[in-house]
Amino acid sequence: MATVLLVEDDQVVRAALTQALTDRGHLVRALGTAVDALREAATDEPDVVILDLGLPDLDGATTLRMLRGVTDAPVIIATARGDEANVVRMLNSGADDYVVKPFSSEHLAARITALLRRTASRAPTSDVLVVGELRVDLTQRRVELAGKDLELTRREFDLLAYLAARPGNVVTRRELINAVWHQPHVTDDQTIDVHVSWLRRKLGESAARPRYLHTVRGVGLKLCAPT
Repeated sequence: MATVLLVEDDQVVRAALTQALTDRGHLVRALGTAVDALREAATDEPDVVILDLGLPDLDGATTLRMLRGVTDAPVIIATARGDEANVVRMLNSGADDYVVKPFSSEHLAARITALLRRTASRAPTSDVLVVGELRVDLTQRRVELAGKDLELTRREFDLLAYLAARPGNVVTRRELINAVWHQPHVTDDQTIDVHVSWLRRKLGESAARPRYLHTVRGVGLKLCAPT
């Protein structure tokens, strides 16, 4: 069972999807406006978001960007605009998948199951990750280095947590853009470089003298305990 945040302004469609997904064992929180959805996502994070683009109060792309600021939950776009350019624009804005209206409840349920399966396969198996003197508490979103708290931004934490869940493994830049930034079509490596630089500073290291974060030239990054 997953907690699904369904954002759809059409009452008939909203009721039908709520019933269909509930019948499949999901807990559905159904809302009709972007503002209500943003408030709900920030208060009680869902497992997955179904976002209609034709909302009455905010543009779909704007809503998607704002959602990405309050939740890391995967987002499936429900759109009547099936042209390739619009789909790519939504994926670049942070969507994980999309369905084009009209679609069946069976189709949507299958997309939810597949997306949650992919998300679960990337998730770490422990709530606390320890690499050397670095301790990353995923539940509390708290990081300690040698017993001292580190103040990280949301994105810095997500980046560090993703690497800490794979200690010693090289993670490609493409994987980081996909898993941490949720933007699989973005190719700008400078985004990663800037956040890595900030993170290194807080870890008390530099690119010239790395301790935890190591760049593998032409490939990506890995996080290792200092030797």
